[in-house]
Amino acid sequence: MCSQKWPSVCSIKWILLFCLCFGLLLSWFAIKGNRCHPNIAMPYTLHSNSNERSSLVNFLQDGKLPRILYDKPDIFKPRRIDVLSITPWLAPIVWNGTFNRDILNAQFHQREVRIGLTVFAIKKYVIFIKKFIESAEKFFMVGHKVNYYVFTDRVNEISNFTLAEGRHMVILEVPAYERWQDVTMRRMEMIRDFSIKQFVNDVDYLACVDVDMEFLDDVGVEILSKVFGALHPGFFSHTRREFTYERRPQSKAYIPFEAGDFYYAGGYFGGVVEEVVKLTNYCHHAMLADKQQNIEALWHDESYLNKYFLLYKPTKILSPEYIWNNYYGSPASIQTKRFLGVNKKYEEVRF
Repeated sequence: MCSQKWPSVCSIKWILLFCLCFGLLLSWFAIKGNRCHPNIAMPYTLHSNSNERSSLVNFLQDGKLPRILYDKPDIFKPRRIDVLSITPWLAPIVWNGTFNRDILNAQFHQREVRIGLTVFAIKKYVIFIKKFIESAEKFFMVGHKVNYYVFTDRVNEISNFTLAEGRHMVILEVPAYERWQDVTMRRMEMIRDFSIKQFVNDVDYLACVDVDMEFLDDVGVEILSKVFGALHPGFFSHTRREFTYERRPQSKAYIPFEAGDFYYAGGYFGGVVEEVVKLTNYCHHAMLADKQQNIEALWHDESYLNKYFLLYKPTKILSPEYIWNNYYGSPASIQTKRFLGVNKKYEEVRF
């Protein structure tokens, strides 16, 4: 009970209490409305000081792309009409003339991406590393940060190379195996293990390729995607039934004649490091399961890679110009040979 002697004070208390409750109610509705309405955002200044606001402004300014002059894309004039440039699951197929590297470089430079390139120089294959690295310095991801990861059992036979700024070579000593087939299959396990314990901390993307190759034309950030593969140069124009998939139902690499999208080359795949871990882990465990049944897939790791890409579609596919071999000639669709197999006698380098 309020004393009759102080009616004005009592009234003021009730008025203040009412105003406080009403204000809290309005604030609650305002916050709820901002969270629910798709076009209204909470003001950044509510929870930030002047330094934070300044950082945000600088971030937005730094995010501006440099001015690049190029022709406007014309939706009625595709750059290539002689080849398939997109898959049914909307993954691009990268051919010469289908992209603008200047635009892509500006995007990836802004993100400061780091790229890893893995190769296996085991036993006699160490002879290919010199030409591989020297050609990569001319044509692979020029102007970007690159780590060359060289898996080898012959560390002392790897020469010192002069590399451009921001590019490094990492020698990873690994055991050799008696058969070349075992080397090519066990590389899935090695890439997986080093990706988990090292690569994921070093780089954003990995490209895993064969060492008995050389770069002859630019290979840049146009290849990068969540997970990518490359069309095999010997089968990109063939039918499903002509693909050399593993056809034995007992094998974990089995693909029936009525299935399959493309035939992918085992010597070129990659993506963000986490996705490469998934890919290599799948292939490695599939190989182990087959080994317990005394099964060796027809084309070893390539067979398991094709099974993986059938089940888990790549988000980007590289045309055969990214892994060509002169054995297949020079068809009109191959306008450039970016990455080419080195001439060799297999009986002299395989073991």
